[in-house]
Amino acid sequence: MQDPRSPQVIAYFADDPTRAYQLLQWLPVLERLDAAHPVAVLTRDSGTRDVVAERTSLPVLLAPGFNDLAAQYDALDAKVVLYCNNSALNFNSLLDNRMLHVHINHGESDKHSMVSNNAKAYDRVFVAGEAAVQRHRAALMELDEWRLVRIGRPQLDLRPAPLLPPTGRRTVLYAPTWEGDADYNCYTSVDVFGAEIVRAALAVPGVRVVYKPHPKVTTSQVAAVREGHQAILDLVERAAEQEPDAGHAAVWQGDILAVFPGCDAMITDVSSVGLDWLYLQTDKPILVTDRYDDAERLRQDVPVSRCADVVDAAGLPGLTALLAARLEHDEHRMARAAMRHHYFDDNGVGDSTVRFVEAVGDLVELRDRLQGASPAAGLEESA
Repeated sequence: MQDPRSPQVIAYFADDPTRAYQLLQWLPVLERLDAAHPVAVLTRDSGTRDVVAERTSLPVLLAPGFNDLAAQYDALDAKVVLYCNNSALNFNSLLDNRMLHVHINHGESDKHSMVSNNAKAYDRVFVAGEAAVQRHRAALMELDEWRLVRIGRPQLDLRPAPLLPPTGRRTVLYAPTWEGDADYNCYTSVDVFGAEIVRAALAVPGVRVVYKPHPKVTTSQVAAVREGHQAILDLVERAAEQEPDAGHAAVWQGDILAVFPGCDAMITDVSSVGLDWLYLQTDKPILVTDRYDDAERLRQDVPVSRCADVVDAAGLPGLTALLAARLEHDEHRMARAAMRHHYFDDNGVGDSTVRFVEAVGDLVELRDRLQGASPAAGLEESA
């Protein structure tokens, strides 16, 4: 049932349920925004509508066809539209010139997919901090940088209930990403040495190993990724059977931010997960994988790797010893604190949400000023 308040902000999402995780992580933040500026979620897929409606108290609308979308926008008369990805169907929405259009993305990472010429289609692009600004500057020609608005990462202000039970053991988290939608955007380690990583972690004395893959790893259509994922599950299950009190686990469902609090070190790929850890768990070791065995490329393209240990094929034989050493002596800790500032400016926990709400509020006011100053508005008043 639609909220009786007329929404000022539309969270637009066009994709099917397999990508719904991109929007779901924003829902608690959008609910906070709703207190200041009423929000409605608009979906283009009925399955996604159902998934989202189960997870939020916000009104969730459906507009499967272009005419449906146009009719919804006519009826809603909203002021700002938010987009958390670059779906091709975003351009249906961008055709509406009565609202301001804002890209908010669904994470902060050094993946190539984080920057594209799609950024030029939006009135504003909300980014986390200096690293994102530099990423856009390096990758795009003729970008109006004033469109980039630094807000931090509002999702990291949330505190979901911890998923892992307490343990006296130190916990190593392996949290790989998926293979991406193109070769240039493939950073997963699951298919190349995921099982070897887990095997090495399990060999560290007195640890609990937790495997938390990206949601799309579990539904991958790539045979090598499916096989790697299954091999990891088999290793974790076997270890759990052999050491019932250790707590080794594969966590398929739930928010990875709810897994972080119970962990002492993380191995991950180039993805937003590594930067979320950098923000929230700055005082704990992180290891970043390099499936391409190209240390210089990783260093240039992925700044967080400069304050982390890198896991590549050549280093796998020594990974058990490296993990044990880092759990005892974390030599990159000070470097991580400086790198956190590079990615997230000076934001503390809670600041990003404030910046996000204020930035959206500024655009709501700007839209009203622009709408009031338009020739069409003058004609309507004179009529």
